[in-house]
Amino acid sequence: EEAEKAPALLCRVDPVKYLSDVQRPPRKPTSGPRFSSKPVGLTRGIAKQPSRDGQSLALKQDLEEKLFGQHLATEVILKALTGFKNNKNPKKPLTLSLHGWAGTGKNFVSQIVAENLHPKGLKSNFVHLFVSTLHFPHEQHIKLYQDQLQRWIRGNVSACAGSVFIFDEMDKLHPGVIDAIKPFLDYYEQIDGVSYRKAIFIFLSNAGGDLITKTALDFWRAGRKREDIQLKDLEAVLSVGVFNNKHSGLWHSGLIDRNLIDYFIPFLPLEYRHVKMCVQAEMKARGSAVDEDVVTRVAEEMTFFPKDEKIYSDKGCKTVQSRLDFY
Repeated sequence: EEAEKAPALLCRVDPVKYLSDVQRPPRKPTSGPRFSSKPVGLTRGIAKQPSRDGQSLALKQDLEEKLFGQHLATEVILKALTGFKNNKNPKKPLTLSLHGWAGTGKNFVSQIVAENLHPKGLKSNFVHLFVSTLHFPHEQHIKLYQDQLQRWIRGNVSACAGSVFIFDEMDKLHPGVIDAIKPFLDYYEQIDGVSYRKAIFIFLSNAGGDLITKTALDFWRAGRKREDIQLKDLEAVLSVGVFNNKHSGLWHSGLIDRNLIDYFIPFLPLEYRHVKMCVQAEMKARGSAVDEDVVTRVAEEMTFFPKDEKIYSDKGCKTVQSRLDFY
């Protein structure tokens, strides 16, 4: 089988030693991107890639057309990724921390980012997904996980400078595990002959969802539009809140202490109108005509909070697909 071809601007794949069992994450996901027994396939040439401007326009279009109710995430992610890709000599890897309740679009955005960076998206050999409860489940094995994580990242960045590493369920990660990758996120030109400056690290977490909701609710109660919420209204609160949250995966983490996370990106709770947009998009994705009666019925089946105002969907758009199956 022909190996995946690496984007010329992101990956230069050289022969590297296969990782041993101890260097691999302890278990493989049952679906989605797999942790292969070898870090990456070897390229047999370089695929022709879209221009940087073309990639940025594609990312902008995907975010604006597919992500609903997240003006901050759309703006910051587009700015961060475009700037990073246009920088021929970044001083450190790009590190993004995405925060918000379940169903607000964090995983969806990581999928969009992966697809815009590597043609195969989450199935690419150059995109690596770690799920805390699956790959790092046991607190007594933290040291083992740290060693495995360092070896996995070192091996794959050696093979592909533009590797993408996504850490899901950060709020369920045992404190200390993620600090193992701190040297790779810092401003070092090289570590043991390997440069990590073109890699991208993305953290996904429910931690801070309460702080984000409080800010959104304060704006709503003051009669202000959610689109008026700016990053400065949330980013500092988020970083401090996550740093002091024992269940954030970043509790007292050196990643925050050393300012190695470039952006804390808030995902706002979704309103009724956003849920309807999710239903419409899912119907279109299934090749069905949009039936507004069905859209309304699915949206009205969702539960909303706070108890009195009922503004925000408590599951975001997370259950839209399964609910739509009944129609």
